[in-house]
Amino acid sequence: MTDPPKLHVPHRSADDDRYKWTALTNTTAAVFMSALDGSIVLIALPAIFRGVHLDPLAPGNIGYLLWMIMGYRLVQAVLVVTVGRLGDMYGRVRIYNSGFAVFTVASILLSFDPFDGGHGAMWLIAWRLVQAVGGSMLTANSAAILTDAFPKEQRGFALGINQVAGLGGMFIGLVAGGLLSAWDWRAVFWVNVPVGVFFTLWAYRTLRETGRRGGGRIDWWGNITFAVGLSAVLIAVTFGLQPYGGHTMGWTNPLVDALIAAGLLLLAAFVAIENRVSAPMIQLGLFRLRAFTFGNLAGLAISIGRGGMQFVLIIWLQGIWLPLHGYDYSATPLWAGIFMLPLTAGFLAAGPVSGYLSDRIGSRGLATGGALLFGASFLGLMLLPIDFSYWIFAVLIAINGIASGMFASPNSSSIMGSVPAHLRGVASGMRATFQNSGTAVSIGVFFSLMIAGLASSLPHTLAAGLQQQGVPAQVAAQVGSLPPVASLFAAQLGVNPIQHLLQPSGALAHLTAAQQQALTGREFFPNLISGPFHSGLVVVFAFGAVLALLAAIASLLRGGTSPAARTPEPQTAATGDAFAPAIDGRNADAAG
Repeated sequence: MTDPPKLHVPHRSADDDRYKWTALTNTTAAVFMSALDGSIVLIALPAIFRGVHLDPLAPGNIGYLLWMIMGYRLVQAVLVVTVGRLGDMYGRVRIYNSGFAVFTVASILLSFDPFDGGHGAMWLIAWRLVQAVGGSMLTANSAAILTDAFPKEQRGFALGINQVAGLGGMFIGLVAGGLLSAWDWRAVFWVNVPVGVFFTLWAYRTLRETGRRGGGRIDWWGNITFAVGLSAVLIAVTFGLQPYGGHTMGWTNPLVDALIAAGLLLLAAFVAIENRVSAPMIQLGLFRLRAFTFGNLAGLAISIGRGGMQFVLIIWLQGIWLPLHGYDYSATPLWAGIFMLPLTAGFLAAGPVSGYLSDRIGSRGLATGGALLFGASFLGLMLLPIDFSYWIFAVLIAINGIASGMFASPNSSSIMGSVPAHLRGVASGMRATFQNSGTAVSIGVFFSLMIAGLASSLPHTLAAGLQQQGVPAQVAAQVGSLPPVASLFAAQLGVNPIQHLLQPSGALAHLTAAQQQALTGREFFPNLISGPFHSGLVVVFAFGAVLALLAAIASLLRGGTSPAARTPEPQTAATGDAFAPAIDGRNADAAG
């Protein structure tokens, strides 16, 4: 009996080994910086709007606030597939390096806002959108560059580090925004400049193309229908959060309905176009790969749950828990970021370890277990009282961070390892689109659930509480009828909501000193809103747990084989059928 033939594995030189660590260091810095800027403004918003002398809660100004939060994510969700495809066509490193330059220039211009008021806000929003273009070019191609640079047996570790850097940047941005904005609001954008300049120059000097360029031409109709369609849906979500007519939200606004309908029609047209053109923007055939499809669906569900939870926890801490524990409203943005450090620590601890383990025991078990643990943390948070004991809260958010880390790295490795080498750029972009779209949609979904829960009881509770403290019935009813979104954003911005809501009427000046102190103190609003807010929390966290369960099911369905059954991946460019991995078993092997 003869031994089976051995598959030849090409030798990797010492230069290849050095290069892979260079690629990992540079791309990790890039995705960290891009993700950091997606969240850093959440905590820095109070200082930013004070810096441009704009009241974001004044009538008509809530839109500025929402676009500062949503615009960055919207652009990243829309563009990452396109720039990933451009990377496949013209070189991933070339597009990646250009992204670093765009991101750095936009950061410089953001810090030199020459205007005040609404014009100042528009300057910031516009350059944030440009900054997001650069961030899209970085995130769409970083995973593909790493997948090209690292051998298969180390790919999960490398992608895990990269993914941890991206999501870790999102969590660390919450603390960094508070620290930097306490010094100067412009520092939130200055921090990117030296890092961006150094890594831009380093990327141009050291990174090289190691993957095959696909060539071809740009699918203009596909790009246009996808970009406009997805933009229309996400813009509709933004408008849906703003009050319309006599309603607390804008979901009854005909413009919102028209944008959603038009967006879905354009996305349907996009799918039809991609099935007919010779050089499509994305390869819909990738969805025939089970690990790719179910990995992305699981990632979308987790992304929606994680993004929404982040906003809800910030509001919970800033609007209720921190004031009840003696913190001034002006200090709550910084301390909210600090008190959420267990979430960041859990994620940073679990992410690299799970990426390392996925190379040895496979991705499916780790990712599925992470999704289930993620859901369990939501159930734990749902059972907490409004005025909780911090150590229990810290344990639960640390578990949530560990669960996110357990899921993220193996899931990314499974997705990227399932696709042919010459389509890794577009696959990386598609993965990022699912993640960024989930984060953007989560704001709309979770805020809508929370606002709907508050709208049923907050107006009456607020009006009754104000009247008990001597506020005239007419003024109390007027304040109570204001959209709950104003109260939520006031809490998130570190503004005393009651003082802010009563100032326009001048009612505070006619009250006794004791009544004024009671109304504008730290405890009145938190105690008033606790009941309605807790009702909203139960709905929000229950929805998050359902999303986590769906993610676990999708992760389990990705398929997998024993790591011992895996075959080494040839280093030569793929030829023939672009989806041969689905036939020869590489898809299942990569999914593990």
